[in-house]
Amino acid sequence: MRALTSLEAATVLQPRAWLLTIVRNTAYTWLAKNRSKTVLLTDDAQLLEAAAAKEPASSPDPEEALIAASDHNTLQSAIEALPHLFREVVVMRDVNGLSYREIAVAVGAPVGTVMSRLSRARGLLIGSLGNPA
Repeated sequence: MRALTSLEAATVLQPRAWLLTIVRNTAYTWLAKNRSKTVLLTDDAQLLEAAAAKEPASSPDPEEALIAASDHNTLQSAIEALPHLFREVVVMRDVNGLSYREIAVAVGAPVGTVMSRLSRARGLLIGSLGNPA
């Protein structure tokens, strides 16, 4: 559009170079507005990962949000379908992040029993949700 609007006012001796200059300048203008403010040129993978972790995550588009909500509801239903003994250890460990020892104290069972229940609960969840791998 810029090329067409300025075509009448300009004397163009080399139209191809003139048009490519407009395209180049338009691209630079767009990049200045939309590109991340930090540019990192390196071959170091650890440095790249650290920089990526510092960048704010972009908000998900509506389709991603719908899929995430559906996955959350499916997982929540699968957890609610577990027997009580298995459901409580999964929620304490995987949702609330408690240690095996803390769960053992809370449910009044040995640590080995907590680990066994958690393993069996995860197996039931994998069976009900399907194994993606």
